[in-house]
Amino acid sequence: EVQLQASGGGLVQAGGSLRLSCATSGFIFDDYAIGWFRQAPGKEREAVSCISNHDGLTYYAESMKGRFTISSDKAKSTVYLTMNSLKPEDTADYYCAAQTLGSGDQCYAPLYDYWGQGTLVTVSS
Repeated sequence: EVQLQASGGGLVQAGGSLRLSCATSGFIFDDYAIGWFRQAPGKEREAVSCISNHDGLTYYAESMKGRFTISSDKAKSTVYLTMNSLKPEDTADYYCAAQTLGSGDQCYAPLYDYWGQGTLVTVSS
């Protein structure tokens, strides 16, 4: 059974940092792309960053480039999202998801097959 567990959210001041974790199980880690997506109240879900180990591809949304970094730990079957220089507009529920045989540069929510529970990030001004 494919399982994904997002964690690491919390309350942080603008300009601060957080690292989110997506612990996975139940599938061959390298066969999947793992993505981070977020959804703020009243807004559509949007892609944040995606990664695939089998082809080495990554994606970052333009507003996250230079601030966020996605990384994977194969031994732990875990993907991380390191978020720096956080802004109030980054406030959202953050979700991790997996795409079977996906490529990290195709970071689009409808392509993802499995979803974990979100973790809330709140950035105060």
